[in-house]
Amino acid sequence: MNTLKVGDKVPEFSAIDQDGNTISLSDYKGKKLIVFFYPRANTPTCTVEACNLNENYDRLKKEGYELLGVSADTQKKQSNFSNKFGFQYPLLADVDHTMIDAFGVWGPKKFMGRKFDGIHRITFVIDENGVVDKVIDKVKAKEHADQILL
Repeated sequence: MNTLKVGDKVPEFSAIDQDGNTISLSDYKGKKLIVFFYPRANTPTCTVEACNLNENYDRLKKEGYELLGVSADTQKKQSNFSNKFGFQYPLLADVDHTMIDAFGVWGPKKFMGRKFDGIHRITFVIDENGVVDKVIDKVKAKEHADQILL
């Protein structure tokens, strides 16, 4: 797994959000951006993480951050997830793994003794110039906004 690190320039990306809109890195030029990767929509820990960020959305915005959630789920699954919980930020459907590979969050995982490849729960805080400012690779779903703002 070749994950982006602090100081790395984020490669340009484009992906479709839950509503079918194309979202690109260039849309956030001059803005601070949080990109959080999660394994799968509507699963327990992913839901807790996404809801924590949604509950703290105004706080994050007040600090000048924009927010994007990304998984390999389809647009329809992202739409259902977003509508079910009323998320105030876009969820990107990266079904072809373009962003997942560019950020380096796909790799070997272990769950209940089973080994497999999947998306690692990692969050990137990106500065106004498109450079990684912070990487959170030990995400605490219930406290994730606090981790970002520390």
